[in-house]
Amino acid sequence: MIPLHAYLHLRRLLLWRLLREIGWLRLALLVPALVSVLGRALVLAASHHYWVWAVPGFVASTLASAHRQRADIRFLATSAPAYRRWLAVEYGIWALPVAGVLVGFGDWGAAVLTLVLAAAVAALPPARESRSTRHRARSLFRSEAFEWVSGLRAGGLWAWPVLLAVAWWQRSTPLGPVLALVGWLLVLISSYGTPEPITMLVLAARTPRQFLGRRLVLGLGYAALTAAPLLWILGVGPAGAGAAVGVAVVWLGLLGLLILAKYAFYPNETHIRTTQGLVVSVALLMPMHPAYPVLLLVAVGGLIWQSQRRLRRVLGDGKLKVES
Repeated sequence: MIPLHAYLHLRRLLLWRLLREIGWLRLALLVPALVSVLGRALVLAASHHYWVWAVPGFVASTLASAHRQRADIRFLATSAPAYRRWLAVEYGIWALPVAGVLVGFGDWGAAVLTLVLAAAVAALPPARESRSTRHRARSLFRSEAFEWVSGLRAGGLWAWPVLLAVAWWQRSTPLGPVLALVGWLLVLISSYGTPEPITMLVLAARTPRQFLGRRLVLGLGYAALTAAPLLWILGVGPAGAGAAVGVAVVWLGLLGLLILAKYAFYPNETHIRTTQGLVVSVALLMPMHPAYPVLLLVAVGGLIWQSQRRLRRVLGDGKLKVES
């Protein structure tokens, strides 16, 4: 049986390979933005008596989303009976920095709960084994909007009512509905971060502009419908209807950029997810510095051009030469 230290060494090698694939330029842009956004959110939550208890749940749900999509679970199960203990240690290591910040603020209970929930994620089954395809309920969304069909089955069906309940519970302050909208956007990112097979694009038989237009209409249409209750709670609260409309425009525009980022770097899932993370980070940093809105505006034009250029190779030639 492979020892624990050998497994952790293998995971470090895989992480190093992933970082090299992302590239140092993207990392130089992504890491500071993510650290700034997540660090600021963590500090704000840690200094609040109630919101600090949302941190363990957020960390656990993030790890659970990644854990249930892992492709090596079957291999680990057959090669090492104690693999779930390995996963528990690995997830605990990922949660250690967050727990350390909470301890620094004196939130020992939330810190311990963060580590416990992170380790407990290892007990969850893979997403593809959690339910037989014969027993899946018929989706409320068109099959063409496959990101919504698969994404909600993977966790969105329970995430949406939970976020709605949080927004209603904290309706007396704009922070509750806004955080619920951010949470719902993160759920959608996980759905739009995985590229579909190339045959699905080729069989669409549309020009790049028509294809992107259809993807944007479907994605933003369903997003507007699902976000409407959260925006209504924001509008009837202290923020007012005007603020709700502004948040809706920004929120939908950001989702549109995430859809464009998916096809701008298709089919490289690593580049897709890192670019989407960078877009979200820059958008959340916009109120902090006047340079960030300019960067986001430049990203809009770049993603529109790059996505059409990328799709032109797929839909025009019927095949794709993956660029390094």
